[in-house]
Amino acid sequence: MWREKLYLWNKWRSSWWWSLSETRPNGPKVIDEIVRIEKKIFPKHESLARSFDEELKKRNSGLLFSEVDGDGHVAGYVMYSWPSSLCASITKLAVKENFRGQGYGEELLKAAIEKCRTRRVHRISLHVDPLRTPAMTLYKKLGFRVDNLIEGYYSPDRHAYRMYLDFESN
Repeated sequence: MWREKLYLWNKWRSSWWWSLSETRPNGPKVIDEIVRIEKKIFPKHESLARSFDEELKKRNSGLLFSEVDGDGHVAGYVMYSWPSSLCASITKLAVKENFRGQGYGEELLKAAIEKCRTRRVHRISLHVDPLRTPAMTLYKKLGFRVDNLIEGYYSPDRHAYRMYLDFESN
């Protein structure tokens, strides 16, 4: 069932940040839009487009998206999970090309970090292609550190940095 909850009203951009938590009339339209973004941005072997519905049904996972006009038009989205009480993972962050460089990715990532923080996890991790300079810059700006290089993570000739963000112990 589609659900929504206002997560953050971003006044300087007039866009909505939503999670799925209450019945939503244009939910199918939003998901169709996210699947289109997924197919366009990620190579076929990295895309969740074919299994998106299954991803949404997984326990201990979340999806936040930026709806720019209230009619299901999405600027970007972030998916995250918390497989244990100690750690969480950012599994996807994508912003449509025409909305890049305007702060959407940063706001989505901040919102996902805050959601994970409320779960009281100690660490958030993610994987990123070292050649995706804007993504690397964003992650470092928000406090993520490079853990190590994982050779062949995406494909035999395409590697990934594993990055992490640790929270202070309370």
